[in-house]
Amino acid sequence: MSAPLLQTTDLRLSFGAVVVADNINFSLHEGERLAVIGQNGAGKTTFINICTGLIRPNSGKVRFDGHDITAMAPRAIVRRGLARSFQLPQLFLEHTVRDCVRLAAAGRLGRLGLWSPLAKSVPESEIEHVLDIVGLRERGDELCESLPEGQRKLLDIAMALILNPKLLVLDEPTSGVSTEEKHGLMETIMAALDDRKVSAIFVEHDVDIVTRYATRVAAWISGQVAADGPPAQVLADPMIRKNVIGE
Repeated sequence: MSAPLLQTTDLRLSFGAVVVADNINFSLHEGERLAVIGQNGAGKTTFINICTGLIRPNSGKVRFDGHDITAMAPRAIVRRGLARSFQLPQLFLEHTVRDCVRLAAAGRLGRLGLWSPLAKSVPESEIEHVLDIVGLRERGDELCESLPEGQRKLLDIAMALILNPKLLVLDEPTSGVSTEEKHGLMETIMAALDDRKVSAIFVEHDVDIVTRYATRVAAWISGQVAADGPPAQVLADPMIRKNVIGE
């Protein structure tokens, strides 16, 4: 088997007496679609925050694509190829949909500045393609603030995809989206990931979404990975059904 795309070794983090990452040894390979599940406070978001540089662990290592990224700033980690979207989309609401993607692309290329006109900073074809694969091309000239929540999520993901990541971390991509729209949203996301050949980790509470779209599931309990494997196996585990799913 090839070397892991993402690997953590003896990862530990505590806030006072509360341990939120308890010696986590974990690996993810290229092409996987990993769903991270767990009750609130189990350590899911802390784990992805450590991996993306927003929080530094007390001890342990994070390696991505063969490089130690444990002490790197988030911007440097993004340039290595690990991007993320957020539970609450991080958008420039006063700008158009198209300009939000342009801003992300220009930041990737280091072309943001007073003497770098935004419209000329990146190839227009690249912007249009990313908007097309998330279904937002027709809304490209609209202000971001006009978008409903589901489309704001997709725009946040488009801004991450324009960074050309190898791995995209999605923090609760279906939260705040109506039950009727969740599957359509995930179908669009998965198709976009396939188009860009991007591996993914997504934090999710909806068991139906996890079952349908994950190739692998990691269940968190009290800062530890309590179960890790194929969705059917993990979701059928009596301990996971009781302590994570709540049955």
